[in-house]
Amino acid sequence: MKIIVVGCGRLGAELASRLSKAGNSVSVIDSHEQSFNKLPSDFIGRTHEGNGLQQDVLVRAGIETADGLAAVTDSDAINAVVARVAQAKYHIRNVVARNYDPMLRSLYEDLGLQVISSTSWGAQRVKELLYDADFNSVFSAGNGEVEIYEFKVSPKWNGKALHELLTKGDCVPIAVTRAGRAVLPDPEMLLAVDDIIHFSATFEGINQMRARLENGGEE
Repeated sequence: MKIIVVGCGRLGAELASRLSKAGNSVSVIDSHEQSFNKLPSDFIGRTHEGNGLQQDVLVRAGIETADGLAAVTDSDAINAVVARVAQAKYHIRNVVARNYDPMLRSLYEDLGLQVISSTSWGAQRVKELLYDADFNSVFSAGNGEVEIYEFKVSPKWNGKALHELLTKGDCVPIAVTRAGRAVLPDPEMLLAVDDIIHFSATFEGINQMRARLENGGEE
């Protein structure tokens, strides 16, 4: 794939390096030439000094034939505009924009952009870790609004039905693994010690499940 990374800060440099090592053709844009020093010595992509808001810079970086673009500068305004231009004018399907200020996240969403907010996601993730020592998060969707968790069944839940642990609502079972074999969950399935349950949940759903664990099934 041909991918453009706009912004060569720590995130942009790391992203460009990973994309390049994965076999993609990568072009990096930054308005400060010294920013390219953050790229590893084995980076084999192209660098373009200039303002990502300027069309000639984007064209020089190959936006007319690009498959994807990531706008990851330290400016919410620049990221939103560059991403929108890539999406609306050049019809690039894979466009991701970085968001710094959570208060401005709605701006990205109003433009129909796929947004990654390190601040929102980081705060959500820390909150999850502080609250949920019993659960291991294996995947985070969006900015952490929904997580996929892994949970090992304890002796207290041996022989109880899955639906007693995961009720309908904000906590949805995905798979149950027993003796190394995973199956799609049946709400009536009886749990056994050391079963591994994968489920998706909101923060409210995790609180509900925690209450059930503490009260042996009664909320």
